[in-house]
Amino acid sequence: MNVTTKAVKEIEKINPMPLLQSYFKGIQSTPLTKQTIGDYFDSIVDNTPDALAVVVHHQNIRLSYKEFQHQVNQLAMGLLALGIKPGERVGIWSPNNIQWCLTQFATAKIGAIMVCVNPAYRPSELQYALNSVECTTLITASEFKGSNYLQMLQNLAPELAECEKGQLNAAALPTLKNVIRIGDEASPGMFSFAEVTALATQEHKQQLDSVAATLNCNQDINIQFTSGTTGNPKGATLTHKNILNNALFVGEAMHITNKDKICIPVPLYHCFGMVLGSLVSMSKGATAVYPGDAFDPKTTLEVVQNEGCTALHGVPTMFISELELSNFNDYNLSTLRTGVMAGSTCPEQVMRKVQTLMNMHEVVIAYGQTECSPINNITETDSSIERQVTTVGRALAHTEVKIIDELGNIQPVGQSGEVCSRGAGIMRCYWNDEEKTKATIDQDGWLHSGDLGVMDSEGFVSIVGRIKDMIIRGGENIYPREIEEVLYTYPGVQDAAIFGISDEKYGEEVCAWIQPKEDSVLDEEQIRLFLKDKLAYFKVPRHIRFVENYPMTVTGKLQKFKMREQMQEELAEKAFS
Repeated sequence: MNVTTKAVKEIEKINPMPLLQSYFKGIQSTPLTKQTIGDYFDSIVDNTPDALAVVVHHQNIRLSYKEFQHQVNQLAMGLLALGIKPGERVGIWSPNNIQWCLTQFATAKIGAIMVCVNPAYRPSELQYALNSVECTTLITASEFKGSNYLQMLQNLAPELAECEKGQLNAAALPTLKNVIRIGDEASPGMFSFAEVTALATQEHKQQLDSVAATLNCNQDINIQFTSGTTGNPKGATLTHKNILNNALFVGEAMHITNKDKICIPVPLYHCFGMVLGSLVSMSKGATAVYPGDAFDPKTTLEVVQNEGCTALHGVPTMFISELELSNFNDYNLSTLRTGVMAGSTCPEQVMRKVQTLMNMHEVVIAYGQTECSPINNITETDSSIERQVTTVGRALAHTEVKIIDELGNIQPVGQSGEVCSRGAGIMRCYWNDEEKTKATIDQDGWLHSGDLGVMDSEGFVSIVGRIKDMIIRGGENIYPREIEEVLYTYPGVQDAAIFGISDEKYGEEVCAWIQPKEDSVLDEEQIRLFLKDKLAYFKVPRHIRFVENYPMTVTGKLQKFKMREQMQEELAEKAFS
């Protein structure tokens, strides 16, 4: 009996009858680990010291588990030498590189809380992030994509020019003491990364061992800033137990073993790269492969081919970019088997191409949010093709999922409502924000997602949109996903985004931003005629705009609120002209 069959039998035991209400409980037989990330990592190294742990293509780095552990320990001891204690916040502001990978495990080993800072942040955003969680240390790249990190830091903290290393006292960053720059060049007031790793002594080795003995799995280990559409980002605070178990369960769902190589083109600063990439790989003794410091479709497929990767992660827009490469058929992707597609809903047409053209027949759709560490639902590798392309699967192990109405009542199967989850992955809190924590996690421990979903009688969930994204036109509820799926079948459409904009008569009107495929010429009226045959009249967009790209987060999520703002402004200007 294989793993999936066992899981199905246990699901049938936990949820014995076809569901009448939209509530489902994931399997319980997969054990929860109570180890810290540091202890678990060391046990993997003990079992497979010579196996390949990390490949960082753009830095030409290949490390076995034993070599990787040595470098992790050197950095951990260096951080102890700087006086960093368990519970202190250590920020990292950098694109994907070996230093990021080392920081993730080194901070875990000393019980420091790693704070992931978005590589796209500007000075004011960086200042807010560091101050809101009171970072004492920042590990930073020197530059990335035209952003000069060192210059921004020096502008925020001109005191760096005069201070001793490790003794920063900046008015704008009052808690920050240590700045560690990646690279060997000297910068005033900053340590270099190599300098810190060179601080390790035998005394620090003993200190590392004694600190490790005091840590436990329920301690905070990571703060991830959630990108909101309004207000400042919130610091989702995750424990060893949260993210390590989430990684283990996702690894199980993908059937990852120490023979696998996982290609990770998604950013490490986000839970997708850090948990579903780095930690999933480590949790199974597999190889984590990083093709570049940022996503590039050509480099990604080259690395998959040259390394013989068996898994490839990405958000739907990444897979679309890979499939649209003019020389796509030149790449040998025969080693691919699985991978995680997450971040936003995947168009059915794209999913079918990923499974057939990219050989990823066991690709899984993972759904959740940062506050869930990040996954609460996942598809099964042997689900029907329809389930794999139209749902986000069922509740992850040790997780409960329900769909509720506006009053908090569980919806009947087939009725849409808010997706809520409870279980091992739910964050402890938003850092230092009890009010927002209580607004997101209720008194019974259920995390409210803000997403609209529908559950079927076997517990499979389909995401139909965001509560805030739902369009209400003249009293009719319209779910953008439904219109987007139809648009993806129109020849020449590469991507589509549907959102609502204000309208005096109907309250809201439907607006479409459509990205044509390269060399395609699309016609507004032809698209409307096409949609009228497939959708109710009130779902056909009143406004259509053709665009080259969309405003997005670094992780590839569409920022529909920005599209809405731009479109409202354009229409207002037209009205007055």
